Amino acid sequence: MSNPYQPPRAPEVLLLKQAWPLLGGLSPQVFMRNYWHQRPLLVRGAIPAFQQAKALGNPLDSPISAQALWAMASQGESEARLIRSKPWRLHDLSTEPLKAKHLPNLKDPNWTLLIQGVEAHHPAAAKVLSWFRFIPDARLDDLMISLAGIGGGVGPHFDSYDVFLLQMAGRRKWSISTQSDLTLKAGLPLKILRHFKAQEEWVLEPGDMLYLPPNTAHDGVALDPACQTWSIGFRAPTYRELLQEGLWRLAESLDSVPELNTHYADPQQGATKQPEVLPPELIKQLKKRLKSLDLNDINHFLQGISAYLSEPKPSAYFTGPAKPLSYPQFIGKLSTSSLYLHPLTRMICDKQHIFCNGENMTQTASPLVKQLWRALATNKTLSLSAQQRLILRPTQGQAAHSLYSAYQAGWLIFEPFPQ
Repeated sequence: MSNPYQPPRAPEVLLLKQAWPLLGGLSPQVFMRNYWHQRPLLVRGAIPAFQQAKALGNPLDSPISAQALWAMASQGESEARLIRSKPWRLHDLSTEPLKAKHLPNLKDPNWTLLIQGVEAHHPAAAKVLSWFRFIPDARLDDLMISLAGIGGGVGPHFDSYDVFLLQMAGRRKWSISTQSDLTLKAGLPLKILRHFKAQEEWVLEPGDMLYLPPNTAHDGVALDPACQTWSIGFRAPTYRELLQEGLWRLAESLDSVPELNTHYADPQQGATKQPEVLPPELIKQLKKRLKSLDLNDINHFLQGISAYLSEPKPSAYFTGPAKPLSYPQFIGKLSTSSLYLHPLTRMICDKQHIFCNGENMTQTASPLVKQLWRALATNKTLSLSAQQRLILRPTQGQAAHSLYSAYQAGWLIFEPFPQ
């Protein structure tokens, strides 16, 4: 029998001032002002469909079965880790498929299977992740699913990023602490806290959610077989990472600055008694060139940082269509079909440019193509009006080259989710 649960559609226009059941009746604006990065929030019935079905005597199952999760891990599609909690043992499945000998029985205790990036492999996970787009895409990372037997968990630990923990099957007991002692036990394959003193405890049932800000110590233990917790995690790069990436890409862009392609010359250089010392004239001229670049202007860095934040995960793999459409066919299909982002594709915009999978897609694009890319970034889908199709008619194919090339690379697809 098919699972009756269908994730509710995220609103096409996010209503940031209205109360959301997902946030316990808070609006996204109030949540971000009063809870984000500040304090935990427990939400009972964050997904009302679970409570409504239970009240009618027909409890819902998770939209992704335990068997489907095992299949994801065994097929090597996702980064996966199998953890035995007594004693602590970690089997990293990111580089090898799950084998039969690794599989515990769903009724066995003290094990956890962690699967990263499930949104790229199942439409229900992709839909749930989209509910959290009231937070910038530059911060949103992925959806991880924890499948566990009774007693399963990863031990008391903390994350350096925000996390939403959605209970989707079975019950899990969560203990949390805002303790300042975050020292770890030595000699374990996992980062487990040496001293954990729970300050609050809750049992989450299907449909409940717990939000935790960074560095909140927490420990989750499964109370039922085939317990599923869906974790929505966020990217928290260091400032060093961001500036390194911005500077590196800025250095690459210097090829396009003509005045920097001239050779250093020092006709005023006199004889020196200190040949080992860096010439003052060289320093003087470099200062002049750096001043002309105006490195205090943050806009010089933002393009590189945006490109970096739009890069897909290292494990992302794209394949183009088996039988790619010609450019005229591509434009023709857009008259009847919508274009979608591949689930692994990432996009980030700044005021002038749109970056897709690390590439600037609008640097030389026409105003219309820039408009279309921005619509894709906002809505994750694109449909063309008759007038737009006319402008992008086959005789002007170069005008939409970046859209077509992204389709050829598999970054854009004509199905809402790849089969």
